[in-house]
Amino acid sequence: MNNSKNTYKIAFGGICLAFTVIAVFLASIVPGLELTFYALSSVFAAAVIIESDIRGGLIFYGASCLLSFMLIPDKLALIPFVFFFGIYGVIKFVAEKVKNPLGQIIIKTLFFIIIFGTGFFFFKSLFFGNISLPDYSLWVLVPGSLLIFILYDYIYTLMIKLYRQRIKRDQKGIKLS
Repeated sequence: MNNSKNTYKIAFGGICLAFTVIAVFLASIVPGLELTFYALSSVFAAAVIIESDIRGGLIFYGASCLLSFMLIPDKLALIPFVFFFGIYGVIKFVAEKVKNPLGQIIIKTLFFIIIFGTGFFFFKSLFFGNISLPDYSLWVLVPGSLLIFILYDYIYTLMIKLYRQRIKRDQKGIKLS
């Protein structure tokens, strides 16, 4: 039985890996929908973490970055995935281990601010090369981006809840063997 669980986890991870790379590829070629495809690419990491554990999520992140780098022609399009969207499932998992909901929000928000701030102030054309940002004042762009991040996190949470309730196979007494 343990062998079939491991086989299931490996196969599931491979399928999620394929969907992740497809979503990142679409983010690199479909103008105007980059953020949507990057966000979609990040959801598969949560499913892998749910099915395996945090270690499986980290391995999945590394594999998705490596495979995306090997397959996607536009290497600059990988930067938002590698530095934010690809790792966000792991960050969210770690942050939500904190018992205090305010602490969870602070950890996730700090992660976003550090990545967004670093990308915006030091590597703007490189980090956001594939994502078009409007030419607004910094006083509008930063709070707006933070609101979009909060919405993204909320939708991400809903997707995890949906996965746990409707898709996860071994819930509700269904065995994997």
